[in-house]
This record gives sequence, C-alpha cells and structure tokens, in this order.
Amino acid sequence: MSMSTAAVLGTGAWGTTFAQVLADAGLSVTVWGRNPDTVAFINGHENPTYLPGITLSDRIDATSDIAQAVAGRRLIVVAVPVSAVRPTLEAARASFADDVAVLSLAKGLELGSLKRVDEIIAEAACLPPERIAVLSGPNLSREIAERHPTATVVAASDVELAKDIARTCHNSYFRPYVSADVVGTEMAGATKNVIAVAIGAAEGMGLGINTRSTLITRGLAEMTRLGIALGADASTFAGLSGIGDLVATCSSRLSRNFSLGHRLGSGMPLAEALALSPGVAEGVASAAPILKVAESVGVDMPITGAVVEVVEGRASIEDMGRMLLARPQKMDGWKIELV
Repeated sequence: MSMSTAAVLGTGAWGTTFAQVLADAGLSVTVWGRNPDTVAFINGHENPTYLPGITLSDRIDATSDIAQAVAGRRLIVVAVPVSAVRPTLEAARASFADDVAVLSLAKGLELGSLKRVDEIIAEAACLPPERIAVLSGPNLSREIAERHPTATVVAASDVELAKDIARTCHNSYFRPYVSADVVGTEMAGATKNVIAVAIGAAEGMGLGINTRSTLITRGLAEMTRLGIALGADASTFAGLSGIGDLVATCSSRLSRNFSLGHRLGSGMPLAEALALSPGVAEGVASAAPILKVAESVGVDMPITGAVVEVVEGRASIEDMGRMLLARPQKMDGWKIELV
C-alpha cells in the first residue's frame, strides 16, 4: 500500500517528533492539535513547548480542523494521551478515507473499560483490527527529534500492513522492525511506564544501579507474566518493545514517567510532581487499570501494585520499598515459583 501522505493527531513531543520522522522518510504530513498557538508554531517549523530548539521539516503543516487533517490521508497516526484516543477518533472518523490505516503511538489502558489502545481505536474509528497497527520501542522523542539512531517495532494482526507502515516510516535514523504480536507490543508499552515510575522513585531516593537493575529485571518478569496470560508471545518482551523500551524509559530524565517518579522519590507530593510534567505520565494513569487486568487473570505484579498504592495515597515511597523487599523468597525467572 502506497503511503505518501499522513496525518498525525496530537502536537505533543512524540506526535511532533513522529511527524518529523515521516517527513524525513519523504511524506507530506499534517499535524492536528487543539491549541491554536501550538498549531501556529508548527506551521512556523517549530514546537517550542515540547521540542525547543528543533527546526521542523517544511513537509509538515498543522491545523486545528480535524476533518481537514485526516481527509484523504491513507495513514492516520494517533499520538494523543490514552484518555483522549476515543473522543479524538470519534471526531475524526467521518472524514477517514475508505482504505485508511491507523497507527497508534499511545501507550496505556483506558480507565473504566481496561481496553488496550488498539481495541479503543477499533471501536471509536469503526475499523476492523486488520487496519490497525501499534508502534513501540526505545523511542525517547527528544533524541529522535535530534536524529539519533534508534529502532522500533510496528505490530499489526495483518503483517503486510505492519510491513507497509514500517517501510513508510523508515529513514536514515529510524529503523522499524515488524511484529504480529499486537497484544504483547501494547502491554509491554503500557506496563513499562509503570515500572519507570518505580525506578525513578528509587533513584530520587538516592538509590543506585543495583536497585535500578533489580527493578528493571523484576519489572520485565511481571510484564512478561501478564503478557503471556493475555495471549502475547514471550519473545516480544525480550525485544525492542519489551526490554528495549523498558531500559530506555527507566534510564533517562527524558522519560516523563521516570522523571515523575524521580520527583516523588525526592519527596515531592504527587499533585506537584504531575503539575511539573511536560506531558501526560501514562504510568500513573495506567497503573491501576493494569493491576485490575492482572488480578482478573491471576497474575502477580508486585511493582505495579506498589506504584498503585503510592499513587492512590495508601503508601509512601519508603513503604513501597519495604513492601517489595519483604516479599516471600522465590526462584529467579518470570514465573512465580516460591522457594
């Protein structure tokens, strides 16, 4: 499927950066956003709120008219927070081309419904699953905007669609791999944000590399347990959308979730830490829905559970550490096998 034009819904750091990725791959890209000032800035080839100092391609334009943004576009990229995916696509779907494909950059679960983003898109856009793809990987937006080399995963139930989209966004610094495991790619992207909050909190408390490595490894174990219980391929969690994205998100102040956790670990109240975030920290919003899904399939997720306790005000950051260290002994690995 030939894709020479695309629309990106969302003018945050990742949406704007991905518009640049597509433009550098040769596409003409229209970005949609609600804020008229941000739209005007993007039309002036910058987004100083989210990507200060980055000059955007002249292949990119912006509009606050969602129908205009998506009309005639073969590829629609969803780059809004999970909570905004449903209303955004409901507003846009009447103007979709008949053969449109939708690519999600959003990571998390919907509050209330507990649905993955691909499921939300299918309902809100009235599209069959084979027209929907998701993208996830070690993709810190600022580094990509500065054209640092990185890889990612495009996953779709229709592997041919995943291949088409991967070819479409492949450029000199952005290398997409292909997967048919939509569930695993989605759940890896959602759960790693929660683990990043915990690791940021640990570093904010002054803890070191041993603690970070422990939380990354055990976080990966609980991510994998949940994914497998939901029908995902275990190998997905050993790839770019699993350990790759987890390491990036848990190691950089460029990660909103890590940075928010760091502020919490430094003693800042949650409301203040959230207010200082330059965008939505999906790890906070998705922690409780992920835990509910895990409980529904009998999967133990202690790090996620500890983050929920902190976010919902039932435990302090110090309590979180004590809860995790007091757990029963078990065998190493992703399975739960008590000693």
